[in-house]
Amino acid sequence: MSTSNPSYLASAADDFIAPVCLEEIKILFQDEHILLINKPSGLLSLSGKHPANLDSVHHRLVKIFPNCTLVHRLDLGTSGIMVIALNKQINALLCKQFSQRSVEKTYIALLQGKLPKQQGTIEAPIAKDKANFPKMKICSQHGKPALSLYKLISEECCAKQSVEQKLKQSPEIHDQTKFGEQSFSIVSRVEFRPETGRTHQLRIHSQSIGHPIIGCDLYGDTLSYQLAPRLMLHATRLEFNHPITGERIVGNSPCPF
Repeated sequence: MSTSNPSYLASAADDFIAPVCLEEIKILFQDEHILLINKPSGLLSLSGKHPANLDSVHHRLVKIFPNCTLVHRLDLGTSGIMVIALNKQINALLCKQFSQRSVEKTYIALLQGKLPKQQGTIEAPIAKDKANFPKMKICSQHGKPALSLYKLISEECCAKQSVEQKLKQSPEIHDQTKFGEQSFSIVSRVEFRPETGRTHQLRIHSQSIGHPIIGCDLYGDTLSYQLAPRLMLHATRLEFNHPITGERIVGNSPCPF
């Protein structure tokens, strides 16, 4: 069956079931107009079509804030800060800031290997990879412009077991035989500032420079995927103008890894 068939792609999307997420959403800031929250890794931003994918940021919050709406999303595996609008008017005002790129976003990620430069810019257009749903791809012909700035924070020796202990999780351990005698790997702790907001942007941009984010199931290799029990990408800082007061809001969520 061709994977470019629209009905096949719809079926692939409908068949995906997200693992159960037991971690709670933390409210970092609240007023009558907005929430700043910390999304745990493994929780959908918005409920999926499959009945088993009902649990999500929106599904949980709407029980407490009936009129709340999502302004933006984070990938299932990405943790970190999100802004939530508490009514449709606020949503429209915040969405305008995102579309005008006046919102500043900062992420922390662990990348496989040593980066050749201390800082840099990744500019590579991104398009849907229709033959490999749900992946995206770098495509100069059909892709939308995408720009990511990065800065190296540190180089670290990453042992799989130590990462798991630090996160205080008990994920399923994958087959370790492919590691051979290698029990650790060098990873680069990086600060990302995406200037655009394309789907999977930081994940595919990291892959494009030969240093995938560890724990990434879509854009890494076997080693990089098995180095961590989750996608090691965290939205740590979000800056925007308050939609009513105009005050510059700076929200922070400490990186958990």
